[in-house]
Amino acid sequence: MSQPSAHKKSSGSSEPPETVDPEPMDPETAARVAQSRDLALLAARAGLDKKCLGLEIIQIAAQADYADFLVLMVGTSDRHVGSIARSVDEELSKAGHPPSTVEGLPRADWVLLDFFDVVVHVFSESARDLYDLSGLWMDASRIPLPARSAPTDAQSATVDR
Repeated sequence: MSQPSAHKKSSGSSEPPETVDPEPMDPETAARVAQSRDLALLAARAGLDKKCLGLEIIQIAAQADYADFLVLMVGTSDRHVGSIARSVDEELSKAGHPPSTVEGLPRADWVLLDFFDVVVHVFSESARDLYDLSGLWMDASRIPLPARSAPTDAQSATVDR
């Protein structure tokens, strides 16, 4: 898979990205972006359910014409990356949004799932460092992340013998 292009380069600062308010949009565009945001949050929740790391949701609607949001997440092994990617695919498909493209399986070093206005990248730790999409989109706004699900009683119960 080739390295994605980006419209904004990092200024070289090691400071964490700031949340920047996006430019004003016409009502139709704002409605589409709001729907895309909900889809990005659903993808993020699916990743969190599989214990992804390094989760970021980046709004690129004002800076790119190919998507409104990028969802970045990391798995700790090729099996973990594949599991996260399959979970995102399954959850969004159940919600009526199957991906138009899935690239990177079965190797699962970097899996890209394209949901038109939302592009999900599930990386291995080394691929995330190599491609540095967070740095490429340093000037784009970040969306607050959903909270991790609290364990259910069945998950947190321990057996005392």
